[in-house]
Amino acid sequence: MRIGHGYDVHRLVEERKLIMGGIDIPWEKGLLGHSDADVLLHAIADGILGAIGEGDIGRHFPDNDPAYKGADSLKLLAHVMGLADQRGYRLGNMDATIIAQMPKMAPHISAMRENIARVLNADVSQINVKATTEEGLGFSGAGEGIAAHAVVLMISSAGK
Repeated sequence: MRIGHGYDVHRLVEERKLIMGGIDIPWEKGLLGHSDADVLLHAIADGILGAIGEGDIGRHFPDNDPAYKGADSLKLLAHVMGLADQRGYRLGNMDATIIAQMPKMAPHISAMRENIARVLNADVSQINVKATTEEGLGFSGAGEGIAAHAVVLMISSAGK
């Protein structure tokens, strides 16, 4: 078994869609980034990459590479899971936390879990997503950005 931790944060700006867990969430602002800036999926990808010893998403999908401009983070996560599969690892479970003052994430969490489970070739019971605020504190509490943490357990198919 191998454990990885992922973290990502992006600034909230006007005239961008808010994509979280592959879901387009109606909101007055979206996250600024080279790709679709889905902090949840980026944190999960970093967790998987950390568990298999393959660096981070910046190494695999550089923000100065035009190929990833506006990229769908579900596709990036699928690529990362493919790397894990090539190295003989499958998902044990994943636990993630979205840190956002607004908008409310709870109505969208079930759909996020389903998207993530599909991309990670897992049962939805292996995927946990939750959300919290920072009680008005810090950048997320001030509505300046959204962050996500993820912890991922990867299991070797070969029993290593």
